Amino acid sequence: MTKTLAVNAGSSSLKWQLYEMPEEKVIAKGIFERIGLKDSIVTVKYNGNEDTKTLDVNDHNQAVNILLEDLKAFGIVQDFSEITGVGHRVVAGGELFKESTRVNAEVLAQIESLSVLAPLHNPANAAGIKAFLELLPDATAVAVFDTAFHTSMPEKAYRYPIPAKYYEEYNVRKYGAHGTSHMYVAGEAAKVLGKPLEELKLITAHIGNGVSLTAVDGGKSVDTSMGFTPLGGVMMGTRAGEMDPSVIPYLISETDLESAQDVIDMMNKKSGLSGVSEVSSDMRDIQAAKEEGNEKAKLAFDMFVDRIQKYIGQYLAVLNGADAIIFTAGVGENARHVRTAIIEGMSWFGMEIDQTKNVRGNFGVISTAESKVKVLVIPTDEELVIARDVERLKD
Repeated sequence: MTKTLAVNAGSSSLKWQLYEMPEEKVIAKGIFERIGLKDSIVTVKYNGNEDTKTLDVNDHNQAVNILLEDLKAFGIVQDFSEITGVGHRVVAGGELFKESTRVNAEVLAQIESLSVLAPLHNPANAAGIKAFLELLPDATAVAVFDTAFHTSMPEKAYRYPIPAKYYEEYNVRKYGAHGTSHMYVAGEAAKVLGKPLEELKLITAHIGNGVSLTAVDGGKSVDTSMGFTPLGGVMMGTRAGEMDPSVIPYLISETDLESAQDVIDMMNKKSGLSGVSEVSSDMRDIQAAKEEGNEKAKLAFDMFVDRIQKYIGQYLAVLNGADAIIFTAGVGENARHVRTAIIEGMSWFGMEIDQTKNVRGNFGVISTAESKVKVLVIPTDEELVIARDVERLKD
């Protein structure tokens, strides 16, 4: 019996779970929400207790230190030596990593070098790995890559229509992200539907501060919305998603943005829900402002829903129909008004939500019996996938 810590850092969140392995028993878990925003929320659950505090958590490095302090402060561990493995979600593995990998100095350097593919994530992932390596030097460290699940995409899906040399010599292609989440909820959906995963066509919608959709055919990713970096695809909390690339040189020429990097930083950190609403990147804040009559918040909400609907439409075409759509992650699991807006606008496809089931905390099928395409809500559990890979790769 050993303890394994699974760490899942998103662009504005950090989730963690401490497991007793190989029993897969959760000893404690927690989440940091709104990292980088005022009034971050830190929650720890253990032994039937829940501790929540509000403080300003400026970055992921600070979050890691608070996490380790809490493990001891709440008596969850007496000594860090009890933790024999730490698994880290890493967003971008590029062409270098096709599967989960034990971390050494070379792997850590490669993860940092791939930050160009995930500028909001890989630096935070690497910082977390370094912090844990320093404090838990004897624990097996494993990197679990978001991009690994998407390595099954066919070339027609992952290649960009630019000269071949830019792929062949520079690896410019679609990589995707959130692969661990998409893989997990697809498998759980098969259990809920009572059918083999190999026989199902699914559209998985991971909707949090970061958002991605994936077309899953027979358990394999065949297309996904995020691209070369997590900036691609749909509109997100602070990310713009897809737009005409000609906007970049235009903004450099006509505005105070002086370089391509300035524009990319703006599109990554100041756009999406935050940029359009001028309220927040958090859907809870957007919804509250929308209900108060804030027109910019309403526009941000409507644009967000519109972009997700368009990708669902694309993937219905890619899959030539779907058995189910699965909502997951923070917004997908909890924001019933977002789910309603998305599905009600796509009724032509035979989707219909049962509003008596579309309530917070109700998971599984939320569509009506008549709905031709099932609609499911399934909580993601990337941490369990991470913990399993740590066990698999231990000596």
